Parts: sequence; structure tokens; C-alpha cells
Amino acid sequence: MTVVERFLEYVKVDTMSDENNLNVPSSPNQLVLGKILKEEMEKIGLSQVRQEANGYVYGILPASVGMEDVTPIGFISHMDTAPAMSGANIKPRVIHYEGGDIKLNEVEAIRTEDFETLETYKGQDLIVTDGTTLLGADDKAGVAEILTAMEYLIAHPEVKHGQISVGFTPDEEIGRGADCFDIENFGAKYAYTVDGGPVGELEYENFNGAAVNVKIKGVNIHPGSAKNKMKNAVLVANHFISMLPVFETPAHTENYEGFYHVDSISGNETQAEIGMIIRDHSKIKFEEKKDFVLKVTEFLNGIYGEGTIETIVKDSYYNMKEKIEPVIHIVDKAKSAFIKADVEPKIIPIRGGTDGAALSYNGLPCPNISTGGENFHGIHEFISIQSMEKMVEVIINIATGVSDK
Repeated sequence: MTVVERFLEYVKVDTMSDENNLNVPSSPNQLVLGKILKEEMEKIGLSQVRQEANGYVYGILPASVGMEDVTPIGFISHMDTAPAMSGANIKPRVIHYEGGDIKLNEVEAIRTEDFETLETYKGQDLIVTDGTTLLGADDKAGVAEILTAMEYLIAHPEVKHGQISVGFTPDEEIGRGADCFDIENFGAKYAYTVDGGPVGELEYENFNGAAVNVKIKGVNIHPGSAKNKMKNAVLVANHFISMLPVFETPAHTENYEGFYHVDSISGNETQAEIGMIIRDHSKIKFEEKKDFVLKVTEFLNGIYGEGTIETIVKDSYYNMKEKIEPVIHIVDKAKSAFIKADVEPKIIPIRGGTDGAALSYNGLPCPNISTGGENFHGIHEFISIQSMEKMVEVIINIATGVSDK
């Protein structure tokens, strides 16, 4: 199978993760896709293939004869898609792009005025959505690229390599992808998550991340007799949000700038709840941001009464930079692999997180490389076929690159 054929098969399975479900995996169709991947891995000839009850799928490509002493490496991608947009009934379409806007349906389009990188894809073949769902390139493109590269290496035994471990995870999009990853039996000393954006991206810095849950207790009184009695939880929630720095949001930040992001709000006069995330590359600024929301909580409880607001802050992951820098040769190896494939490597900070961040802190250094996709998590998502093919080449180059015996 080609990388495109694989990808188009994988996106047929709705694997949207569910942050409200504490099971692993959080959605049953991740097990369905995992079973498909397990059978495919066995078919192409990987060994020690297994799908665990929690959804994780593993396999190994043994080292070529004479390469047994080469340090074993790994490649990892995730099977789930983001809960921000439906991943059900995806209807991908392949177009040959010659410039201008791309019409998705009668209402929606990928417009060059909104997506400035679009016209850099002139002359390429793009896979787009029908404007009603996400595409799923994050991260089914990574899965397809890894398995296509493994199939190539198996079919070409003359191409020498050390042991290569492959792992596919559930629930990365809700921050749990590395939670149950079996590093000990994975069999690699370091790995690469194939989970980035446009081709050439190479990342070993990511946000420190935390989830914030704000619960508000109100007092509801009939509006006709509410004076000096009602405490409207929705208005308290609005007051809380209004105190967040207005220019420290995703829409006003870039590069190394951190942010506060309110991603959900619900409630009524009696009770309300705010869901937020906090992000910053700097550990010092990250801690300051967490402390700030707690100070806002304390301040508003002073106004509305003690116990009105309860704020729970939970760390999600940390910047992998300090774990990668001692083994920076693994980044250099990826850079060389891109250059060999005639792709300019772009080392940039991740404005988010990957399984690799948590895995790096758990003992498996794991920088991130591109998939070739753009505009993840929404209806404007697309991926270049030529970029996917390049990424297969890059993975092969990493697997067969300068050895570190």
C-alpha cells in the first residue's frame, strides 16, 4: 500500500478521543483502528506485534544482519483525533492545487487570505475535507508514514538499519497518550514522534502545559426578589475570565509567548464551570501563570464569599528541551535526514505538546518531526501528498542514518 492509500483507509475510522471518559482508550473506535494496524503490521512482516487492552499497539523491525549493535530507535504516532471537531464520516478529497482558494462546500473554503501558506503548495496534490469534519492528518498521516517506511525497509533488506521500534498511542489529543506507554518493552533508547505540521518541522522544545478547572457556586433567587441576594454563577464566571490578561491568549501570541486559553464554559445562575489550559515555554513564567489564576480565585472569593470559586490546576506536561539537549545528536540525526531528502529542516518550538514531551521525562528522549499537514483540528485541515511521501523518505533516512554504535 502507498502512504496515501493507508491514510485514506485510516481516516474512515472515527477515533475522536473523549476527555470526559477516564477509560483507556477514551473512545472504543481507537481499539478498532488499533486492531487494523496490528493486522497490517503483522502482514508487512514486523515482529513482536501486539495490541494491548488499553489500546496501545507495538511492533519491532529487527536489525539488519551486522547492525545488531546499533542503538535501537523508535517511531511513534497517535491514533486519536481532536475532540474539538467531529472525526466521523470524514469525506476526504484529492485535488491538484493550482493556486487560489479551495472550495470545500457551498459555504466553506480554504482561503488564501486566511491561510497564508496555502499558495506555497501550488502544483501539489492536496487531500482536503468536505468542510464538515476535520481530516485526521493529526495524526493518522504520521501512522501511515511510519508503516509505509517500515514496509519499504522490509521489502529492501539491502538497506541496512538497526532495530526499529514502532508504537501507536491512544488519547494524545487529550494529554494522556504517554500515560500507559510501555517504555521498558518498547525496546528503543530514543524515538521520534511523527506528529508535526508542515514538512521540515523538527521540534525539541514544547510548552509546559497545565489544565485548569474552575468551579463556581452561585445562589439563585427569583429575579423579582433577587436584589442583594442573587449570586449569579455565570456572571461570576464572566468576572473571572475578564481578569485574565487580554493579550495573553492564543489569538495574540506566537513563537515562545505563552497564553491562557479558555476552551469551555457552561452553567446557569446556580453553578458554572470554566475549562482552561495554561501554556508557556519558560518554566518560571509557567509557574507564574498558574499562580495568577489562583490569585484571581482568591481575589474573587474575597468579593463573592469564601468557597464561591474552587480552582484546580493540574500539570499536563513539561518542556522536553532539558531532556533532549543532553542527547542533542538525535536532533542532528533528524536534521541530516531532512537534508538528505532535499527538505530544509525548520527547528521551531512546539506551541503545544506531544506524547514525546511526557515520554522524554519518563526516560525515552523523543523529539518531534513533521507529518506534512496544515490547519489541524478543524475543517480547513489539509495535507500534501508530496509532503507525505517526503516524510516516508525522511523516516527511512533516520532509520538508516549515521549509526551511533
